[in-house]
Amino acid sequence: MRARNFKPVKEFGRLSYNTTTRLLPAREMILPPIQRLPTSVRFADFELDLRTGELRREGTALKLQPQPTKVLAMLVSRAGEVVTRQELAQQVWGSDTFVDYEQGLNFAVRQIRVALADEANSPKFLETLPKRGYRFIGTISQVPSTGDTDLPVVETTFQSPKGRSAKLTSRYIFYGLAAAAIVLVTAFGAARLAHSKASASTESFHSVAVLPLHNLSSDPDQEYFSDGITDELITELAKAPGLRVISHTSVQRYKATNLSLQKIAQELHVDAVIEGSVLRSGDRVRITAQLIDARTDQHLWAESYERDFRDILNLQGEVAQQISSQVGVKLSATDRERLSQTPRVDPAAHEAYLRGHFYWDKLNCTGFKQALEYYQQATAKDPTFARAFAGSAETYYNLGDWGCSPQEEAFSKSRAAASKALELDPASASARAQLAELDFNPEWNWPKAEQEYRQAIDLDPNDAGTHSSYAIFLVAMGRREQAIAEINRAREIDPVSETTNMLGTYVLYFAHQYDQAVDQGKKTLELYPNSGATYYWMGHIYEQKGMPQEAFDAYLKSNKGTSEEFAALHAAFVKDGLRGFWLQQFRRSEKKPDWPCWKAMFYGHTGDRDRAMQMLEQSYDHHCDGLQFLKTNPVFDNLQGDPRFQELISKLKL
Repeated sequence: MRARNFKPVKEFGRLSYNTTTRLLPAREMILPPIQRLPTSVRFADFELDLRTGELRREGTALKLQPQPTKVLAMLVSRAGEVVTRQELAQQVWGSDTFVDYEQGLNFAVRQIRVALADEANSPKFLETLPKRGYRFIGTISQVPSTGDTDLPVVETTFQSPKGRSAKLTSRYIFYGLAAAAIVLVTAFGAARLAHSKASASTESFHSVAVLPLHNLSSDPDQEYFSDGITDELITELAKAPGLRVISHTSVQRYKATNLSLQKIAQELHVDAVIEGSVLRSGDRVRITAQLIDARTDQHLWAESYERDFRDILNLQGEVAQQISSQVGVKLSATDRERLSQTPRVDPAAHEAYLRGHFYWDKLNCTGFKQALEYYQQATAKDPTFARAFAGSAETYYNLGDWGCSPQEEAFSKSRAAASKALELDPASASARAQLAELDFNPEWNWPKAEQEYRQAIDLDPNDAGTHSSYAIFLVAMGRREQAIAEINRAREIDPVSETTNMLGTYVLYFAHQYDQAVDQGKKTLELYPNSGATYYWMGHIYEQKGMPQEAFDAYLKSNKGTSEEFAALHAAFVKDGLRGFWLQQFRRSEKKPDWPCWKAMFYGHTGDRDRAMQMLEQSYDHHCDGLQFLKTNPVFDNLQGDPRFQELISKLKL
């Protein structure tokens, strides 16, 4: 579920419904002789119906999930008082249900603030007392309703330590609110649970996002573990047929966000969101998860799982299977077997694998080398661990492709590791996709590459990286419409990652769809203003569109160098336009070890057709990376009529 191999220029405690409520001491339960409890209360332009739990603002219903609604009711019923976190946890969740109170309460308070448009730093309604609890500081009053006994409204003011005041009606209304809140906590939770179960069994979702699982360990160094479990859960859930699961590279963007779940869902274009947490203690691991309907912001389902760490892969399959059922995916017997039957893995090997995955995601030479060390530790500890071999295959490939290690040796080791992964697990989509990369790039075996890409996608239709790589292959083959459809599919799965969006620009450029490419590039830069690779390709696009100043500006933003080098590039451009810029780049690049393979590109940019052709022929003899795109690279469009160029296309079997 991560982006596959590319070079920058090549270019989530459990919230369960519990109706058990602590009975208040007798002195707290004595109510005045009122004839009818208040049914609704008002504060500012909000109204809370204590019978149904509905929260409205100026008559418009607001979506608030069951636990946040109950927490709000408790706080309103004791307005002006400090309600401790322990009291809220006891009242709302109860002591006989295994839940992560801290995580659940934090989530509930966050949702209340979003609904009330309240700020934690300057609250109008909900004041936080660090390490103690919360206090409702808004002015509340009873909402008159037909048949209610008329009660005098006697406002009472409570002073908070910071000088803020909260006005409350008479003790009659206060006790009525307290009793009503208890009724709400007991009855409303049960009613919403029944409704949620009904909804979960009848709703059907087509797309979900698994937000990064929260690391409940006190050790921040365990982030690699929670991140890795998130990615593995996404991978397992993606096996459910007909369900679009957002890639880890996109959801990772929301790891430390203050955005509401609905806003996140809108940005990711999903029907449902899964939140959760992971806690590891010794040889035990606990995963909690909850499913929220992003269209209604309604909590539908929650569960907690605890297993021996050695059974972590089966646990992830079980979680994925239950989520699939809750979102309305009908699993065949084969699908259920595939999700549930996962071999056990040595705990130390799995931990090493997760660490390797963590370092791989850094996408640099140092990260790849550290990742490879951990993947090798994993395979040494468990020689049957197919995922670790697949991880090694990807890493070896990137070490060679990025120029971090000698290419021929790295590619050979990548193929060996991928083949071993498939020997251990014939359903390894990542290993199959890695073989496709090797067949496409160093081997130039186009039919075999396409076969491997298609098999990888059949095994895992939700891998955005494989869709992106296949799109690049297709555009190199001149199949532009298919390539654009494939990169669009990748962007559906991985909508806000830098890599997939940048590659969208890349594919559109090679497909000669320059206006679409500009639009896609601008969207990418809105998300990632410092994306050097995107600026690089935007430079190429503007160049093809005959916009030299825009092209130069984009190229300059993609460049790395000293102030003197930038000054030289600027002077060259002022003197001789883009041709001058490229000639200056030419002089900067002469010491590159793969220099012969770059000359053809430079000559193509400067318009020297004969030298460009000579360098392309030499590039073929050197088996240079990049010739896969010879047929569709816009830089060489002016060579299409040259017989030597067509002969080279024929030799490449393009």
